[in-house]
Amino acid sequence: MQHNTIEVSSSHDGMVRRLSLPGGSLDTDTAQELAASANDLVDQRDVRVLVLEARTLPFCDGPAPDLNRLAIDPAAALARLRPPIVCAIDGACHSVGLEVALATDIRLCTAGATFALPDVLAGDLPCWGGTQRLPRAIRPAEATAMVLTGDALSAQRAASLGLVHAVTDDLPGAVDDMVNTLVALAPFALELTKEAVHRGSELPLRDGLRLEGDLNHQLAATEDRAEGLQAFFDKRPPDFSGR
Repeated sequence: MQHNTIEVSSSHDGMVRRLSLPGGSLDTDTAQELAASANDLVDQRDVRVLVLEARTLPFCDGPAPDLNRLAIDPAAALARLRPPIVCAIDGACHSVGLEVALATDIRLCTAGATFALPDVLAGDLPCWGGTQRLPRAIRPAEATAMVLTGDALSAQRAASLGLVHAVTDDLPGAVDDMVNTLVALAPFALELTKEAVHRGSELPLRDGLRLEGDLNHQLAATEDRAEGLQAFFDKRPPDFSGR
C-alpha cells in the first residue's frame, strides 16, 4: 500500500510492518500520514514488529517550512504502539527526525548518520518529546548540551552514549537480522517487556518493581508462556502464536 508520502509494506506473513519515510525534510502531509499509519496499528494484534526507515538520504534532517509541529505529533503516535519498533537511520537525523526516532525502541544506523536537536539555533524548541525522551536515552548532561547548543553527534558518539543500538555498514542486513530475532519471540512477552521498561522508567523503583511483578502475572496466563515452557522441556524451538 502506498500513501502520498509514506510507503507502507508488510512481510513475514503480515507480522512485520514497514513505514518508509520519503527522506529529507518532514512536511505536514508526511507527518500526518506517519501519525495516521501508527494509529492504524494500535489495535492490530497480528503485527509483531514495526520498522521505521527512509527511502532516500537523509533519514530526516528537520521540519519543512510548512510543518505545524503544534498541530500533529507522530512521535506520540509511535510511542503508543505495543510492538517493538526498529528504526533504520542513514544520514542526518535532526530536529523532528530525532524526535521521531526517539519514540522507537531499537535504533540502528550507518557510520554516516548524525544526530541533533538544533531547534534552539532557529529560536525554536523541540515539541515532539525531544527534551524529555533524549535525557532518558542518554546521560542528562549530554542531552542538555545537545538541546542548548544544537551540536550534532556522530554515529560512533551516539552509539557510545547508547542513543543507537549499533552502527553498521550493512543497514538493511542489520535491520533484517533484528527483525528476524524479534519476530521469533513471544509477542506478549515483547509487548509487556516494552511496557515494563518504558512505564517503569517514569516510576519510583518500588512502583516499577510492582509493575514488573504485575506484568509477569499477566504473562503467566498466556498460551505463549506455556508454549515456551513446553518447548524448553521438549528441547525444541518454541512456536509462539501470540495468544
